[in-house]
Amino acid sequence: MKLSTWNVNGLRACNKKGFRDWLNKSGCHIVCLQETKLSPEQLPDELSSLKNWHTYYASAVKKGYSGVALYSSTDIEKPDITIGINIPKFDDEGRVIIAEYKNFILFSCYFPNGGRELARVPFKLEFSKEIAKKALSLHEEKGKPIIIAGDVNTAHMPIDLKNPKSNEKNTGFLPIERKWIDEFIGLGFHDVFREQHPNEEGQYTWWSYRMNSRKRNIGWRLDYFFVTKDMVKNVIMTAHSPETPGSDHCPTLMEINL
Repeated sequence: MKLSTWNVNGLRACNKKGFRDWLNKSGCHIVCLQETKLSPEQLPDELSSLKNWHTYYASAVKKGYSGVALYSSTDIEKPDITIGINIPKFDDEGRVIIAEYKNFILFSCYFPNGGRELARVPFKLEFSKEIAKKALSLHEEKGKPIIIAGDVNTAHMPIDLKNPKSNEKNTGFLPIERKWIDEFIGLGFHDVFREQHPNEEGQYTWWSYRMNSRKRNIGWRLDYFFVTKDMVKNVIMTAHSPETPGSDHCPTLMEINL
């Protein structure tokens, strides 16, 4: 089974740059999308009735903001879907879809940005802790492995961004944000990409639109698959797809054997 997570930075805009073609050629069984910036009624016609996909959306109350989606292939079982985590201040921003399959539970998440003035860092950290709490609760209740996929909006280690020193006071690389990932991993969640590529530099998933950053590979690794220990042995491959156009992020891929 092949999974992908991708911050599309506006699904309508991304679709004009080839999203549907990518979707049909990706070979993915499950696709998690972040920052869709739309409600279902705003979908372009070619995405409103995809024949080979079950599609689910969590939209923000604020128009043109945030939003996540999950596309699940009709070639696999249809999941049981939960929109949100039952905390209104997070759910009103359309940040979580939870999909329960027979052999695992998947979270499609868009973690908040801390903001240029760092005003939303506490909100971001609270959301992050609530996701961990919800995931661990379901792990215990259902006895199924957990996969958390999405834009975490944090580069964990210096290897995960091009210019770590100059970004130590910027959101996305603040010590307190990085510490949360340490704590998250300490709770039993595995950053499977970094475990498979422990010393590989230049592996980024987001690039600024400024200064030709993508072509020069001046980027950050902000998009992750985290899995519980009981899923680690099933992970065959993890990779990024920086050659894929359409957004300032690129798709992150994971293949699992069930």
